[in-house]
Amino acid sequence: MVKQDGNAAEPEPGDDLAGAFGANVRRRREEAGLTLEQLSTRSSVSRAMLSKVERGEKSPTIGVASRIAHALQVSLSDLIGAPAAAASGVAVVMRKTDRPVFRDPETGFERHIVSAAPGAGRAEMVVHYLPAQVSTGLLPAYPPGTEKQLVVLEGALTVAVGGISETLNAGDSLFFQADADHGFANRTDAPCEYIMVISRRT
Repeated sequence: MVKQDGNAAEPEPGDDLAGAFGANVRRRREEAGLTLEQLSTRSSVSRAMLSKVERGEKSPTIGVASRIAHALQVSLSDLIGAPAAAASGVAVVMRKTDRPVFRDPETGFERHIVSAAPGAGRAEMVVHYLPAQVSTGLLPAYPPGTEKQLVVLEGALTVAVGGISETLNAGDSLFFQADADHGFANRTDAPCEYIMVISRRT
């Protein structure tokens, strides 16, 4: 959560991003049969950084985390620790206190997974918080067929994709194909909050 002064809120109880993220990276890497060196080459993240991430000694920035996820061909939510899809039942509930949250240790950017069962369908919903004067930087392209839609809830958001830059205000929405590098920036002195839906081909 972002406080009104634009700073990241204190970590909520049970938030252990570094440990959970690192364990998931190592598990996925071993399942893929990759060495640290091979993953380093694929992700353009140094072997030393990957080793620290896997051991839970370093929380990655959103850019590093995204490159690792793409190199492993998994979603960022999978590495964060998204809840598993329900095997049966009409409805699935996830309480706010149970949300998996990614926090960028350098910028205070937050990514909250709000899909109660993200593996149950083609779409995943997340909430992003960008403190004042914070940017995610350019994030790597998703596989072809991936689409993103977002609506700004608070503040102003500048989205860069495919050489185009659009600034959105509260209530504005945007759709784009995510198979190109793209990034999000808050160029104002107030926090920004937006909901994003990510759709992938099955």
